[in-house]
Amino acid sequence: MNSCGNCNEQVNGNYCSICGQSVPLQRIDGNYIFREIANSFNAERGMLYTARKMLISPGESVRHYITKDRRRYVKPITFVIITSLFYTLVSHFFHVDAKEFQRQLAGEAELLELPTQDILLNWTIDYSGYMTIVIGLFVAFWVKLFFRKYSYNLFEIFVLFCYISGNSTLFSSAVFIIQGFTHWNLISTTSTIASIYTIWAIGQFFDKRKTGSYIKAFLSYILGVLTFSISITIFAVFIDIVLK
Repeated sequence: MNSCGNCNEQVNGNYCSICGQSVPLQRIDGNYIFREIANSFNAERGMLYTARKMLISPGESVRHYITKDRRRYVKPITFVIITSLFYTLVSHFFHVDAKEFQRQLAGEAELLELPTQDILLNWTIDYSGYMTIVIGLFVAFWVKLFFRKYSYNLFEIFVLFCYISGNSTLFSSAVFIIQGFTHWNLISTTSTIASIYTIWAIGQFFDKRKTGSYIKAFLSYILGVLTFSISITIFAVFIDIVLK
């Protein structure tokens, strides 16, 4: 019989019945480190499954996650952060101008030429994972407004947008890789596909059989991004006034 190194309880088996620690402890080696990284990213179970389901049937998959089964999917905010990290690594590796890419992808239209606004825009691009979460709240508000007859609350709709944004980020990363090897300019094509994907996913989430779902999805997404852009501009004007 062994004793637990954590609580000194006598252990008859592989795990302590008091604190649950493994006895004896697994040696830290290459396999241990790999498993720890995989567990941190949930790669062993959910990452590839989530990305595949979000590609094939995004709206239906998120609805299934919300109402039936959450065990097989990566959690929504974790999915956004992981895909954003992958996006950043790929863009640096292939020396892609990620800022210009994001400006064109978002169809940037600056309302005012302000130093603070440019700083906020750069911050938005540099920390795209976190800002995706913020933008998602704006879009979720408009989706909730247009689809108010449905029972989903604002946070459930926000989860939908997290998954959509995460998969769109993976798609952008794939474009970086293709551009890195081929030197083709795929920005305009990517922008169109990303927009269509977002509208399709939102419409599918509510009712894929109705054309009106996709029209409402289009308006919700456009108004959400526009509202976010206006808010950034107003905030920039306020900061510039305060600093003067």
